[in-house]
Amino acid sequence: MVQEPTRRAMFKRLLKAGRAKVYHCPPPTHASVTHVMAKPVTEDSKSHNAPCYPVSHIVQHLFGSHCVDMKFNIMKDDPEETKDSFVDVDFSKLEKELRDYVIKQEGRPRLGLLEFLGYHDPYRPQSQATETDFSNVGSMIECGLFTEALDSIRSAMFPGLLPPAPYLVSLLEYAQQGNATSVFLRNFLQVMYNLLVTNPPWLAPSTVKKYFSKVLQCPRCKMGPWPYLETAISYCLSSEVTCHPLPGPALPTLLHFHSDLLAFFLKLFQGELHSVTTGECVLPEGTGVSQASASGSLLYGTFWTVWERSTLLSRAVKQLTQLLVQAVVEDYAERGERQKLHLADTLLDLLSVLVEFWCQQHFKLNQNLVEKGLKDLAEHFAVISQDVSPEVLAELVVRIRSTRLKLMIADAIFRSLCCRSGFTVGDEPLSFKKMVLSYIPALENLAQSPTGARLRTGLTSHSCTSQGIGCSAQSSLVNETSMEKENIPRGLNRVNAAGETLLHRACKRNQVETVLQILSLPGTDVNVKDHAGWTPLHEASNHGSTACVEALLRHCPAPVLNNQVGGVSPLHDAVLNGHMDIAKMLLEHAGSVILQQNDGDGRTALDLVSATSQREELLHSAHVGDSALRNNLTEPRLNLPLIEAGSSLLAHLIFSYQQERGLPGHAQPGDQSQSLGHTLLRALETHSHQTVTLGWTNQRAVKLVEDAETLLELGRGSYLGQVSLAVKECKGENTQFLMEILEDLKSRGEALVADL
Repeated sequence: MVQEPTRRAMFKRLLKAGRAKVYHCPPPTHASVTHVMAKPVTEDSKSHNAPCYPVSHIVQHLFGSHCVDMKFNIMKDDPEETKDSFVDVDFSKLEKELRDYVIKQEGRPRLGLLEFLGYHDPYRPQSQATETDFSNVGSMIECGLFTEALDSIRSAMFPGLLPPAPYLVSLLEYAQQGNATSVFLRNFLQVMYNLLVTNPPWLAPSTVKKYFSKVLQCPRCKMGPWPYLETAISYCLSSEVTCHPLPGPALPTLLHFHSDLLAFFLKLFQGELHSVTTGECVLPEGTGVSQASASGSLLYGTFWTVWERSTLLSRAVKQLTQLLVQAVVEDYAERGERQKLHLADTLLDLLSVLVEFWCQQHFKLNQNLVEKGLKDLAEHFAVISQDVSPEVLAELVVRIRSTRLKLMIADAIFRSLCCRSGFTVGDEPLSFKKMVLSYIPALENLAQSPTGARLRTGLTSHSCTSQGIGCSAQSSLVNETSMEKENIPRGLNRVNAAGETLLHRACKRNQVETVLQILSLPGTDVNVKDHAGWTPLHEASNHGSTACVEALLRHCPAPVLNNQVGGVSPLHDAVLNGHMDIAKMLLEHAGSVILQQNDGDGRTALDLVSATSQREELLHSAHVGDSALRNNLTEPRLNLPLIEAGSSLLAHLIFSYQQERGLPGHAQPGDQSQSLGHTLLRALETHSHQTVTLGWTNQRAVKLVEDAETLLELGRGSYLGQVSLAVKECKGENTQFLMEILEDLKSRGEALVADL
């Protein structure tokens, strides 16, 4: 007794598949009716001499009472029910569509390099120039007439003409000696740019690539393009790390010449990236040009050896990031001639281009490899830039052109700032939910980091300066200064069989001078754990090292007092071992909140104290701690530079995340091209993202569903309560901008909720 014909036919097929005899109402007189299936169930349907069931009984009979968990939308026995489909959303099909969407997003063109549209039309190759006799140029070079030789080459430039590479190498060597005029240097670069325009290596035979490789290397060492690039960068940084000695002190004309050479390299690599993303590297048949694959490009040959191409973080890329950090520091320290070079911007663009090029080559075959390569690069960058000012790092992120590189670098730097401030955020994959639930609350901890504490907010002595002191890229940014090396205690980096560091061992023995010496070093983790999970504060509290506990509590950032191992906190340790002075010190520092912690047997620290007088002393110390914390709350002192840097990083993190991993557009009436967004919302209307993604294997598709659910929750008013009052009321422009971004996300979520 189902009125709608299509639905009735569907149930009829199901029942006949089970070898039932099916009759339409009214049944024939000879029929022996055993069951009545009705939609809707009415008094009339119950009038037959047989039990009456709603049609949903068929589904329950086949799949059990928990069929909702099997992704079926059970229909209710409601006369007002609309004619929804039996299966609301096909979740396996949704995963495939989201996976295809991710692949399409990853493969879209990056870094819109419109200036390359003026180059050759690959379908109309320019005619080759007639043969030119360059013997007179060779004679001029032998006689030392470099200016005249360069003028002869300039006058003979035609499309398709490649002057002999040894002549250009000789002219480049002369330019590096420091005797060339600014006019000569400018004309030499003009010749190089003319060669690039008339003979772009991405639209030419492989012999042209080899030609550029021969010219673009050190004329003395001849070790390939990367050593020469490294030398040019080092010279601009006044570093002594060059392949061979160059004229010093750095001459202004040579500084600008090497800076312009770096810009030329960048233009060349941008052209190769442009050809890969737009498909211009594929030439039509019959042109006489055998186009090599992208793996034979100059960009690949410069930054990756044959054995390194499966990893983004090659040796050359590591060296480039080291030089980039040094250039960023000098860019902010200098206010003279070097700042006009814009070296940091050039290196940032170079890094963006090579990252995009490498990702373009690998994302179709192995998305996980691309994810890992980007993460490794970002983590490496965060490690080597630990001693750089947070404000400088935040400004650096703003200037990154590649959105996927900006996304990973901003994430790694923000997590590094949190770690250096004494707290950590989860290492789970990046998502909207993680940003809202972990990163936004972390801003409050950054805001409360004491100004001038261990987390540096200005240029440090580790950074290279330009006062004629040469230093290598690695030692200047990672290693300690000579003064700090003298203060490093012996055995600092040794870990015993139990996983205990020197700080653990010193706290056990109450060696307070050693503890203070370790805490004074940059990058010291006061919450480091041994193999069992014990921190130095645990050890000091357990062994009665009162002076060490005091030193640890005075350290900025302060240690975490609520760490527990098997339910044992530092306060439990102190009380259990009778160290009441340490227990009172901990309570005066943290207040009564740590009195609420239970051990493995459910006992608080007060339950471990039998004497009434001792319990009263502990409660008094907790009251003193609560009063001190209340006073600090009524007079908040925000570390404005640090919270502004963190807010800037988070703002660009959210923007980049939306550009890189944004949700598919919501469906418009009659618009089938964007129906994926509507399908995703339908799936989340009645199911959680865990139910929707059950059994999915594509993690990016899973993350898209979680992001959609997070936006819906934001629209329903959830999550934004995580933002503390101190952060909301911060007057910094970056923080206020971040609050506007969060409100915009909430508005997007409200619009999605309204569409459900």
